[in-house]
Amino acid sequence: MSKNTTRRWSTAALTAAVCVGSFVLTSPSAPAAQLPDRTAVIAAPAPADAAAPGLGAAPRISRAQVLARAKTWLTANNGRPVPYSQTKYWKDGYRQDCSGYVSMALGLSKPGPNTVSLKNDGYTRRIAMKDLAPGDLVIKANSNSADNRHVVIFDGWANGAHTVYKSYEQAGGGAGTRWKQHSYGVNGRDGYHAYRPVNITG
Repeated sequence: MSKNTTRRWSTAALTAAVCVGSFVLTSPSAPAAQLPDRTAVIAAPAPADAAAPGLGAAPRISRAQVLARAKTWLTANNGRPVPYSQTKYWKDGYRQDCSGYVSMALGLSKPGPNTVSLKNDGYTRRIAMKDLAPGDLVIKANSNSADNRHVVIFDGWANGAHTVYKSYEQAGGGAGTRWKQHSYGVNGRDGYHAYRPVNITG
């Protein structure tokens, strides 16, 4: 190969290298690669009684609809009440404990928030016991044990003195879904308080 040919190849190679370098220096840099959301990868599944997300999407519901939905579990189990369970889910996707039942009646996201979440996470607001109306809730959520927490759906006062009221609940001890008279919260000393679901109308 002649010296002139060698010189031409060297010049061409140098020009190519300069062009490549110029491209690298002047071309916009690509965005940094996004690392995977490691939390999403390694997070354990939410426990059965975890709060259900999406409160903002909770449908508006009337008091009559809440009570009508509550009644369905009285006979949903082939004419019998839905059995109570803190770990099982009924055919409609809601948890079979007291808060899962209330979530079903209110039309909240499945499987439903737990009792503490119903009280604290924007699903309800505190009201006075005297202001209870059908479809409102009476909640006890001041315990770390699920066995000592409870929520019932208010169905109306059972007497003129407002010392006893009618309610729907999902109860343990073999009871399951039931309609029962209670005085939870009336004396103001048993840990039960009245709450109004924020998605209820009227």
